[in-house]
Amino acid sequence: MPVMSDPARSPNPIDIHVGLQVRLRRKALKISQEKLAEALGLTFQQVQKYERGANRISASKLYEIARALRVSIAWFFEGLTDPTAEPIEGAEEAETSPFARSFLMSQEGVDLANLFPRLPQRRVRRRLVELVRSLVEEGEAEPVVAEAEA
Repeated sequence: MPVMSDPARSPNPIDIHVGLQVRLRRKALKISQEKLAEALGLTFQQVQKYERGANRISASKLYEIARALRVSIAWFFEGLTDPTAEPIEGAEEAETSPFARSFLMSQEGVDLANLFPRLPQRRVRRRLVELVRSLVEEGEAEPVVAEAEA
């Protein structure tokens, strides 16, 4: 019997956000999934599921993760809208795009996410974004050539 994708079973955007924060902090501290799992009394597969947002992190486990990664619990929720703020008529909460999610799950994405804010001049950061944008636009304008042909 084929397994159907159930949208109700897809990860909650908040669980995905918290999981990405766990991954970013773990990578910044250069801690392996195995080491974090050991510190938490879990398997590394469970840490993988937390980081993908596939499994929801309980409050007590989030507290333990915060201690292990030496951050406040609030740090995991940075970047989300304030839940006590009045909703704006017609405004929708922005979700992290699948591209941003997959980027942050890559080693390059984690490295850039950690290094980019450390660039001291806003102008340099802006120009770097413009450079990447122009490279993407140039790549989109050119026909895709199979690697075997290149």
